[in-house]
Amino acid sequence: MPDNAPVCPVTEKHIRIALVGQPNVGKSMLINSISDARLHVGNFSGVTVEKSEVFFDYKEYHFTVVDLPGTYAFTDYSIEERVTHDFLCNEDYDLIVNVVDSTNLEKNLQLTAELMTMSKKMVLALNMTDEAQKEGIEIDAAYLSQLLGFPAVKVSAAAKTGIEALIETIIEVHEAPRQEAKLIFSEAVEEEVDAIARYLDTHHFKAAISNRNIAINLLQNEKKTYRTLHDLPLWTELQPMLIEADRHIRTHHDTDDIKEVFAEEYAAFVRGVVAETVRVNNPKAQKKSLTDRIDDVLIHPVLGIPIFLLLMWGLFQLTFEVGNIPMEWIDGFFGWLGDVVGNTISNDEIRSLVVDGIISGVGAVVLFTPNIIILFIGIALLESTGYMSRVAFLLDGIFHKFGLHGQSFIPLVTGFGCSIPAYMSARILKNDRDRLLTLFIIGFMSCGARLPVYVLFTGAFFSQSVAGNVLFAIYITGALLGLIAAKVLKLTAFKGVDEPFVMEMPKYRLPSLKLIWHTVLTKTLMYLKKAGTFIAGASMLVWFLSTYPHSDAIEQNYTVQMEKTSEAAGREQLAVERDAAQLEQSFLGRIGKAIEPAFEPIGLNWKLAVALQAGLAAKEVVVSTLGVLYAVGEGASETDKSLVNAIREHIPFASAVSFIVVIMIYLPCLAASVVFTREAGGIKYFIYLFLFTTVTAYALAFIAYRLTLLVTGAPAVLPT
Repeated sequence: MPDNAPVCPVTEKHIRIALVGQPNVGKSMLINSISDARLHVGNFSGVTVEKSEVFFDYKEYHFTVVDLPGTYAFTDYSIEERVTHDFLCNEDYDLIVNVVDSTNLEKNLQLTAELMTMSKKMVLALNMTDEAQKEGIEIDAAYLSQLLGFPAVKVSAAAKTGIEALIETIIEVHEAPRQEAKLIFSEAVEEEVDAIARYLDTHHFKAAISNRNIAINLLQNEKKTYRTLHDLPLWTELQPMLIEADRHIRTHHDTDDIKEVFAEEYAAFVRGVVAETVRVNNPKAQKKSLTDRIDDVLIHPVLGIPIFLLLMWGLFQLTFEVGNIPMEWIDGFFGWLGDVVGNTISNDEIRSLVVDGIISGVGAVVLFTPNIIILFIGIALLESTGYMSRVAFLLDGIFHKFGLHGQSFIPLVTGFGCSIPAYMSARILKNDRDRLLTLFIIGFMSCGARLPVYVLFTGAFFSQSVAGNVLFAIYITGALLGLIAAKVLKLTAFKGVDEPFVMEMPKYRLPSLKLIWHTVLTKTLMYLKKAGTFIAGASMLVWFLSTYPHSDAIEQNYTVQMEKTSEAAGREQLAVERDAAQLEQSFLGRIGKAIEPAFEPIGLNWKLAVALQAGLAAKEVVVSTLGVLYAVGEGASETDKSLVNAIREHIPFASAVSFIVVIMIYLPCLAASVVFTREAGGIKYFIYLFLFTTVTAYALAFIAYRLTLLVTGAPAVLPT
């Protein structure tokens, strides 16, 4: 401390401030305005090479302001950066005042975003606000404060405005408990940061900064953090996690340099903040980039949503039209495989198990692999180009009207692929209420596992020319029902003040073939793995329950009738009736008959009821179960044995509509339910989800069934 520094009385409260900012943002002039100190002020980079201290008193507080050298980034490459970095990491101070140039906020907030990993109290000084106003730049400081998680104060060092408000804010922040800054990364980075932070929490690791920020530092290969953890017992398991996390994150970016990855992440976060809080009224104030010009169209307040809906409509058209091309080949392959394998098995029961149970059940699911692949490719393309973030920004206003956070869009759209990663990606929502509400709504976004059911029923009841439109309508209807459900829950179970919205706003870029290939391959293999293991097992179980016990009396009765019938068509019809009678008295038939009364009001018979129960294990099992239940009549022709034709023949249209409504809404699969329970925080939330989805699905299916009967004028007849 200099000899002429004022002595701080014992009764005073002392606040030590680290003044940080990029070069030429007016830090030294701001100190002059605050304390009447006379530091040298210049307009070129590196004016302040060494840190300087200034002292002043305000009310009962004594302030020490450490003016650190201007630095563009929180690194230690240049001399200026090294002085600032070392002080912030190693010295004792109470809070950071980050000074930014209000006329160039996007560039200046890049450093702010990096400082948010410090776990220090912060105040943002929006300097040069007078110049910003002259240039037509309006900054919503209050909303900016909400988005960042710490106060932003408008000041002008030159005009000496806002100075007292800045000092008062510094005192308030100093006296209040520290709040975690709201730094948010992309989904892939957030997933890894959260996993590492939870691992550190599990091992009760404590440090001066939060475990979240420890995780961020580890992922950025920060040497000091590595040295701190390297010799601890938890490092043995942590190191492989970091290697896998690094691989996962780099897969989602166009560079293998992790520092470039995080530079992109910080820049994307800042663009999102600026897009929300800065308005430029002077068209000449900034030259629009290519990204801005594209955004003028794609996130236009009027045209933006229709463009998004058009793109999604095109995706579902491709899903049905192109996906249907190889379906006949796949169907033919499994039919051929069933004949070949069946001819090698002499035992009737084993042949039925293998052909009707395993091959038929698995084939019914694998049949829809092309549709799944096209859907995954479409979603991956929209994500990798940076468009999905724009849609989240675009829909933020609509989402808030329904009680959802704008950032909920990311897990919700992920739910169109699979509910499991969707539930996990809801972690990006930092507010528990918003996160829980989003978790409850994700199930309304029809996952890829439901797509085979939709394709099966749309193909059965609609021509190929309109089936894609119907498929699109099903998905959009599910999403709209989710929004309505969110509003109901927001008004009842999840009351509270809305959180502000900010997320990464990446630049547009060409699709990464590597990322798309990795994403689609991983999800498709996961789908096929379920078909070959879990679904094959479920198909065997359904076959067993639908085959046993076998009634000799029914068999003998129909055998006698078939011997008396000379016409081939008559014998085929009797065979169909025999198999249906055997199915009805089987274990599965008895279970279905027991629960059928509960499903009759919504137009479903015991077969559809059983298929829904099987779908609780995995939605793909619905198709394989229907394949087993409706694969009756060994004497029927190949065309008649087609599941699509069986659905069309045996299920009335009104019942099909009701069935689809239940599929859209009711409880997700077993694996997704387990993940939901873990992410929500306990079994009680799963019980709430079960009750909520069951009641909602039943009520809406009842309404849909009755309305369809009314519109079509068809009688209320249960499926056969």
